[in-house]
Amino acid sequence: MNLALKAALTNFRICGNELCWDDVALSELARKHGTPLYIYFEKIIQHKHQLLRRLLPDNLYIYYAVKANPNPDILKIIGNLYDGFDVASSGELKRVMSAGFPAAMISYAGPGKTREELRCAIHEEIGCISVESQQEFEHIVQIASNLGKKASISLRINPDFDLSGSGMKMGGGPKQFGVDTEKAPDIIAAMTDESCIKFKGIHIFAGSQNLYADSLLPGFENILKYAVSLQQQTGISFQWINLGGGFGIPYFAHEHELDLEFLGRGLTNLLEQYSSLLGHPEFVLELGRYLVGECGVYLTEVLYKKESRGHVFLITDGGMHHHLAASGNLGQSLARRPMPLTVVNRQNFSVEKVHVVGPLCTPLDTFGFLEIPRAEAGDIIGVFQSGAYGFSASPQLFLSHPAPKEVVIPA
Repeated sequence: MNLALKAALTNFRICGNELCWDDVALSELARKHGTPLYIYFEKIIQHKHQLLRRLLPDNLYIYYAVKANPNPDILKIIGNLYDGFDVASSGELKRVMSAGFPAAMISYAGPGKTREELRCAIHEEIGCISVESQQEFEHIVQIASNLGKKASISLRINPDFDLSGSGMKMGGGPKQFGVDTEKAPDIIAAMTDESCIKFKGIHIFAGSQNLYADSLLPGFENILKYAVSLQQQTGISFQWINLGGGFGIPYFAHEHELDLEFLGRGLTNLLEQYSSLLGHPEFVLELGRYLVGECGVYLTEVLYKKESRGHVFLITDGGMHHHLAASGNLGQSLARRPMPLTVVNRQNFSVEKVHVVGPLCTPLDTFGFLEIPRAEAGDIIGVFQSGAYGFSASPQLFLSHPAPKEVVIPA
């Protein structure tokens, strides 16, 4: 059984042979808007929001990692549901502000911020800049002084532990992210000495795409323990502790959904235990794919069906240039295994093992070798769990094909 596909399809129903959203067939949406097409369903975003607010602690702020999907309509939906935005470039910062949200709702992380990007963030007086090196801190001091502004900052720390079970490990060992734990006390002391700096606290992101609550909870507890020891070591209180994120969604056949109820209970207990020890700071989670990943479906039309030496190939009008993650070429978390995929207009048909490939001149342009309903030219393939790291995370200029369309279906 393909657990990831089963989880994705709970948001849809079968009408005859068609996968439908409410009473509209996905293939009808493909015909209406044209393929290749990203389609995002607002109702799925809202459902995830209701679930998170019900199961996670009340004193936990949730920020949206804009890198997951910077679509302007998605930003408007998200900004009215959650507490803020985490950006990683001045372009993302401007997108959030263009969507109508104040700079105070924005935190800014990333190891390679340019001086101009820092100048933009300080000038706009964003809520928090996450400092990732001594040199970056020095740039911020100089820029804030020149602008006559007070920069709100936190220190991103590369911990001496990682997050087990994560698709990508963002902490532990040598990393480009943050400053190593042994350097943190001296940098924090320097931060609190500068009159043009408002030091808010710390930021630790240990790993991403984690489906195991029993791995996430020890990771968060390690962060909180470290925060207590760092406060005691420096004598400086933290108003803000960014715990990172790491919540995953199932992409592959064997993967189950994250047990959010268990995770929520554990986080509630941890924050109750550590909040008073830390002086009741703001606790922040930054989530991206977990908020929007399940809302998106990538639809692509089968152009040709052909056989080569006993193997069947479905050649589609969309490929890795539009959805790099589905080809397995976007990081180790998507390691050459098929994402949840089916023929959306052939749901009650017999199955066939085929290669689903794109139109590009490279053998890397494949969505996998898998068993799906028997398809012909003109049928529509749907790649699910495509709301995050899809459109904006793909090399769309490769071979100069037109960009796919993006459509948001309102609730």
